[in-house]
Parts: sequence; C-alpha cells; structure tokens
Amino acid sequence: MLDKMPVLLYNKNVKIPWEEEKILAAEKSVTTLRLKDGASVKLEYWDSLPSTAALAKEYAKAGYPDKYVIFTEKQYSAPIMRTRLSEGESESGIFISILLRPSFFPSQAVLIGPLCAAALVSALEEHTTQKPGICWLSDIFCNGSRIGGCALEGKLDSYSSYEYMIITFAVKTDKKNFPPRMTDMIKKVFEKENRSLGTIIAKTILNKFFTVYSSIRSPQKFMNIYKQHFLLTGKKIKLVQNGKKTVHTVLGVDTANGALILDSKSGDKLFITSTSSVLLPKRIRPPKRNDDAKND
Repeated sequence: MLDKMPVLLYNKNVKIPWEEEKILAAEKSVTTLRLKDGASVKLEYWDSLPSTAALAKEYAKAGYPDKYVIFTEKQYSAPIMRTRLSEGESESGIFISILLRPSFFPSQAVLIGPLCAAALVSALEEHTTQKPGICWLSDIFCNGSRIGGCALEGKLDSYSSYEYMIITFAVKTDKKNFPPRMTDMIKKVFEKENRSLGTIIAKTILNKFFTVYSSIRSPQKFMNIYKQHFLLTGKKIKLVQNGKKTVHTVLGVDTANGALILDSKSGDKLFITSTSSVLLPKRIRPPKRNDDAKND
C-alpha cells in the first residue's frame, strides 16, 4: 500500500510516502526526554501524523540513531487500533513509535511483544482507576473493550543481528478510562509546558518500556507482570487448524516463550504461537476489583 501513495521529499532527504498536504500542515518539535533511569532519548512530537510507524521506518532507512521516538496524539491511520477511518478522518489518542538499533540477538527477542504489552499495561495503570489487562498477544483491554496495543517490525542485516527494530504503541484515551487531571497535577514533559494528558501518559509509557527493554536478556520479572494482567485464562476461544474450528479453554500463557496454553480432548496441553490460528474475543469481561470481590 505504501508504495502506491504519493512521495514527499522531507527531512534529510527521507522519502515520506504520505499525502503532501497533511505533512506540510502538521507542526513538529524535537526535544531530549530524560527517563527515570537517567538515560535520555530524542523525541519528535507532531501535532498530527498519517502514521508514526511509517515515519519511523523511513527514518530507520535514513540512518536515524538508536532510541529515536516519534509521538503524536492525532493519527490518520490506525492499524493497531483496528479502526475504520474514512478519507480525511483521524483517530485521537496516544501513538508512539520507537526506532531501535538493538545489540541483542534475534533469538533473544522472542518475548519482545509480550514485554511491550507488560510495559504498556503497567504504564496505563498509573493513569486510570480502571483495571487494564492483556489479551494475547499484546492487545490491551479496559472495561471489557480493546483500547490499544503494541506492534513490532524489524529488519535483520544478517542472521545474527538487527539493522533496526520499530516498536509502536497505540492507546485510545477516552474520558471514561482516562479522566482529565487537575491543572496543578500537570507536569512539564517537554522543554516547554505541555498540558496534554496524553503527553504525561506517553512519558510513563516510555519510562516503562525502556526499563523493560534494558532487561530483555532477563525478562522473567516482566513476564510475571504479563501473566498477572492476562485476561484470557479460563475463557473459551476458537482454534483454527486445517480449515476446522475447535473450541478450547485457555489455561494460561507460557512465560518462557509467550505461547498461549489451551486444553485439548486428549488431556494434553496445546501450546499455540501463531496468532493467525486463534479467533480471539472482541470483548472480554473485565476482572473484578478487590472491593467488588469483597461484596460477593
């Protein structure tokens, strides 16, 4: 699809496959964002974008550095959100794409999807009174409905190393799940004061993600967080194999490789690693809160 879109020559001769009027009408700023662990990242903020992931991919090809972050709160394409947008329509929320130049081996990245989901759900918990959870593999649900998720794209320069990896987060921040905060609670996120709740949540997401990312070689702690927030245990799902659909109960998730664990008629456990072979529910009954459980 991208190669059929008009091409715009932009920063550092990077070819951006977008509609020219949209990119020219948008405003951007670049700042250095300092994280809790003392590290810093370059963050490029746009007031609107067709796609943070598409821009990150073009920047990757152009040689932009490791830990370069693109962020917007208004996007014209929302593949992670799975929202059908008509031409000219946009989606509001949090859209972040992180360009990485990983030093670890591809075999060590097997859990990067679940780990991103663990980072995202941990970040969102700090900004809502609801209880967000994870639906396999990296979809985030809140109040029974999907509110966002993570996506991963990478390119190998050999069988043993990455040329680049792009991690994308998308979250729908409606007032029901993420109520606006008092003005005196709003902090400075960028070099200039920005009162957007989205920028505050975005900073939390980045802090959580880079904490997880730095522990990619010893991920068990964060996979336990993933397991604690996993919503499908005990739920019925459909498995598609050889053109046939069978119903199975979800027993849990394998924290060693992120596989979905299902029951079977033979009594053995099924370990599923392909998301395309599973029909996941569009709505998931939210888990009970502690105060609700006491009333039962």
